[in-house]
Amino acid sequence: MHGAGTAGVWRISALNEAGGWKDRTTVEDMDLAVRAGLKGWKFVYLSQIKVKNELPSTFKAYRYQQHRWSCGPANLFKKMAMEIIRNKKVSLWKKFYLIYSFFFVRKIVAHVVTFVFYCVVLPATVFVPEVQVPKWGAVYIPSIITLLNAVGTPRSLHLLVFWILFENVMSMHRTKATFIGLLEAGRVNEWVVTEKLGDALKMQSSGKALKKPRIRIAGRLHFWELLVGAYLFFCGCYDLTFGKNHYFIYLFLQSIAFFIVGIGYVGIFVPNS
Repeated sequence: MHGAGTAGVWRISALNEAGGWKDRTTVEDMDLAVRAGLKGWKFVYLSQIKVKNELPSTFKAYRYQQHRWSCGPANLFKKMAMEIIRNKKVSLWKKFYLIYSFFFVRKIVAHVVTFVFYCVVLPATVFVPEVQVPKWGAVYIPSIITLLNAVGTPRSLHLLVFWILFENVMSMHRTKATFIGLLEAGRVNEWVVTEKLGDALKMQSSGKALKKPRIRIAGRLHFWELLVGAYLFFCGCYDLTFGKNHYFIYLFLQSIAFFIVGIGYVGIFVPNS
């Protein structure tokens, strides 16, 4: 069986038959899982088993992690698409699922549509009143999908709005990483080990002093987040003055989210004491 990269159990025979670990992408666990699936192996997800995991300790570390998790699958899709199509051990339905649902929709379209539609196209419609975006496409269906995703974590339901706004901010980086993976451009093979809070605490417990991070203005400012935030804020002001769709409510909230991230006011610094 195979779970997340931090909590998977593999049969040695499955590893060997699939061809072992490969370093051709930055998502080697996904690469191995897909190849094993094409060899006919099946995976079991055991939801009752809980495994402790750590989140990135800073926003910078989180951005590096999300770049790898978005760029890697897109790059793997490019390298494996024909291999999946030509495979003779799995059914046509499984090939369709892998190419369309697993890769294309979840790993590519989801990121691109989130950013392009909600952070670029929808805000731009306030300048063109003739363009009417149906509410079922802009509000109802995305809301239902979001609520279905949130059902699994009911204790965090009160953070749903903040999560949506933050995910829209991150969709900009994921979209960029997706295209880097598809085009095999610059940072396609970039691998930065994700800094975790536990790493810093271990250093503390071992007696090693932690250097207090210097907070520099230039280092905390993120140009693209500030630019998109300014664009959304301008669109919100225009809609508040001339519009009739009340998009300004969303546009102002989303612009604030981009500004908060843009000035580096997201993340955790580990204190010395």
